[in-house]
Amino acid sequence: MPTKHGKADKGSQKWLQLLVNDCPELLNREIARQSSVSADGIRWLSPVKAENYREYRDRAFIDRLQIQLDKHPLKSFWPRRGPQWDALGKTDDKEPLPAEAKSHIGELGSENSKGSQAGEKSLKKIRYSLDLTKRYIGTTGNVDWAKSRYYQYANRLAHLYLLRVLNELPAYLVLIYFLNDEERGGPTKVSEWKEAIAQEMAELGIPENHPL
Repeated sequence: MPTKHGKADKGSQKWLQLLVNDCPELLNREIARQSSVSADGIRWLSPVKAENYREYRDRAFIDRLQIQLDKHPLKSFWPRRGPQWDALGKTDDKEPLPAEAKSHIGELGSENSKGSQAGEKSLKKIRYSLDLTKRYIGTTGNVDWAKSRYYQYANRLAHLYLLRVLNELPAYLVLIYFLNDEERGGPTKVSEWKEAIAQEMAELGIPENHPL
């Protein structure tokens, strides 16, 4: 279902809306620098000003990207009310670019977070898909991703697995980390993000180099 948010006034949502609508070339160049994607071929489909900065989730995000999950449909992988994507992009070569943005470290995962709040039936499906993803990338330890404080990242990674592995689509998961968000007390140095992300990966048991 699409969700209307309107113009944000603070945080990563505010900065991402500005980036996508006012200076997408900055984002596109950075994506191209860290991947095989061409900066000139990227088009952002959300959150766009003309659509009141709408964000997408569930079947609506698949439709917005204009892709087909013929080999493994979304409904068999994840229950309804799944991830709501901060941004959705696509390249001229039909590479889907679902994206998430953060402007302060607390957005990665709060100490008080209890992970997924799904009911028993939905949680069973979520855990099954998360476990498929964990086995594919070769995680260490026995962390329950569904109840981890880093559940949001885990479920985004699982959706990349759905797109890229189960459906053989050339998708990339774009993770955007802003600096100098003074209103939210965000990091001022790249090293601060790297340290926080390393902690996230270690707690989830994700190896430094993995197939996704």
